[in-house]
This record gives sequence, C-alpha cells and structure tokens, in this order.
Amino acid sequence: MHPFLAYAQSKQSAIIALIRELVECESPSDDPKAINRFVDLLASKLGDGAKVRTFPGGRFGRHMRCEFNLPGPRKPRDGRILALAHSDTVWPLGTLARMPFRQEDGRLWGPGVLDMKSGIVFLLFAVRMLRELDVPVARRVVLQVNSDEEVGSETSRPLTEEAARSSAAVLVLEPGTGLTGKIKTARKGVGDYTVTVKGRASHAGVDFQNGASAVVELARQIERIAGFTRLDRGITVNPGVIAGGTRTNVVAAEARAEVDIRVARMQDAPGLDKKFHALRPFDKRCTIQVEGGVNRPPMERTAGIRKLFQTARGWAKELGVDLEESSTGGGSDGNFTAAIGIPTLDGLGGVGEGAHAVNESILVERIADRTALLAMLLSRL
Repeated sequence: MHPFLAYAQSKQSAIIALIRELVECESPSDDPKAINRFVDLLASKLGDGAKVRTFPGGRFGRHMRCEFNLPGPRKPRDGRILALAHSDTVWPLGTLARMPFRQEDGRLWGPGVLDMKSGIVFLLFAVRMLRELDVPVARRVVLQVNSDEEVGSETSRPLTEEAARSSAAVLVLEPGTGLTGKIKTARKGVGDYTVTVKGRASHAGVDFQNGASAVVELARQIERIAGFTRLDRGITVNPGVIAGGTRTNVVAAEARAEVDIRVARMQDAPGLDKKFHALRPFDKRCTIQVEGGVNRPPMERTAGIRKLFQTARGWAKELGVDLEESSTGGGSDGNFTAAIGIPTLDGLGGVGEGAHAVNESILVERIADRTALLAMLLSRL
C-alpha cells in the first residue's frame, strides 16, 4: 500500500471527527456571525502550522487565507499551489435539528458535509501528512476559504483572482461528480438577466382598451427569451422568476422576469447579450429594460487543465483509483482561476451525492484516497 494511503487510512477516525466538528458549526451564506464563527474554528485547528489572514467580506462573513508551513527547499519553486474552498453553505441555521450529522450506511450525512466541508478537512490532513512524514514540498501551499461562493462570490472574486495570478496550479476542493467522484475539468459560465417591462395601467373593466399590459407583453417576451437556448452549443436560458401586476382588476403597469443563463464557452456570451438587448416590444405602448450579464466565466477545458488532469490521473493509479473527468453546468470559484489562464483542477473534495438536498452525504470508503491524492498533488506539482 502506498504510504500516503496508509497514513490517510490510519487517520480516518480523526478525519471523520473533524468533518463532524465543521458540519456542526453551521455557516449559512447570509449569516456573517455564523461564518466568522466557522472561520475562527478552522483557524484554531491550524495552530502554528500555518500563517492565517482574514479579509473583510462586506455584508458576508470574513474570507480566510492561510499559507502552510511544510518541509521543503529554502527557495521554493516559482508559483504557489492555491487550494480553493468556501465556508458558506445553503443551509439556514437550525438545519442540524432535522438533518443531524451521522455516520450510517457507509456514509457521513449532514448539511454541508459534501458541499464542501469534507474537502476542507481532506486538505488539512493532506498537509498534516506531508509534515508528519517529512515529505518535501517544492512550492508554497496556500488555502483560501471564501465566505460567499454559494451566493455569487461578490466580494471574494478579486481575492481569488489576485491569489491565482501568482499560482502555478489551483486545486478546488468542491465535491467530485457522482458516486465515482469524477474530477471536474470544465464548468459552464453563469449569469443572470432581469427583463423589466413597463406598460400602462388602466381599470380592467371600465377602461380596458386604454391599458397596455406589461404582464401580457412579458409573457410574449418569455417565449422569445426561452428560445435563446442552444443545447448543441451548451447554452441554456431559463426564465426562472416572474413577477408583475398589482390586482386582477388592473391592467398591469409593470412586470419582470429573472433569467438564469449558462454558457460553455465565453465566446458565446457576447452574442447572447446582444440578443437580450435586442428585445423589442410587441405592443409599442410598452417599453423593455434589460440588465445583467455573465458574472462567472466558464471554466473551459484548456491544454493546461488537460495536462493537469492527466498528471493527477496517473498519480491516482498509484492509489488504486481510476480517476475520471467530467463537465458540469454548475459554477465554482475555479471558474475565475481557469478564466485567467491558470491550470485548475476542480472536484477534488468529497465523493457522494445530494449537494443542496436532504440526502447530502459522502462515502466513507473514499475519504482516504481523496486525502492521499491531495497530498500527492501538493508534494509533486
């Protein structure tokens, strides 16, 4: 057995205990006090093994960045290894009452266990492994934990991009794809548009003909907007939230649609944006206002990403794991680092299912090999 795998297996009980501690420190995106409590807990687990800094998160909790003290040369290679994680979850405070942490049926269950507190713990134990086994690491290793990833990375994006620009590679501790834990080598870009229609109000019974219904106009526009989807090019357009009108006996003066967009290639974003801004009213008495755009660029499968994955796949075979790759429509902070040209490997965290769902869980049997693979990447890249 590879010594990294043997070490991880010997520490599995401790790994599970720390995962439990992090899961039971609930940290929803919209509760900065809870996020800060989680950050303080995480920092306390590092001791003198890392230099920790925190950064203001605005209306969110603090972001955290730590550089680990690891064995290695006095003059490390140029370009650090940046590990990316996030502290926030989609689960509100009190979720533990109905979704308690538990170990059952070969899995760990609980809010945030898959997305993505297990991935953070795997990285911490990979670092501890390298230190205790005295394995030299040729590059500086930095972990950044963002507090607002689940809600768009509004304040953390500049920090992520700044850290990535001086990095040789980025390892994202998001969960793998499916129950085989496929690595993510491509993600779609994400954006949103708000389409607002303004019409003319009137009494629906007394003065119907003098009204110009924003609701009716928007309904006609929605069919046009949905037609922007091009599945053959990986473009999806979803009008997901509709609102408008005041009363049934009033011809609606205003209505709006909130639209989610996904693009597999950044080159498709300008054309899609042009289509949104080319919307014209069917009823000339109405006006249309369009706001929004892509806020998370796609993670495209570049030559650098392909090479990084093939490297990781070869090393995973030493652990008895046949690593596979995947693409996904969801975004992560790895989208930002890949978009500025830094080789990025995503989905290195927990193997399981149910992210953002009541069945959120990870497979216990995949804890050791994921931890060992991270140790390999940190020590060999």
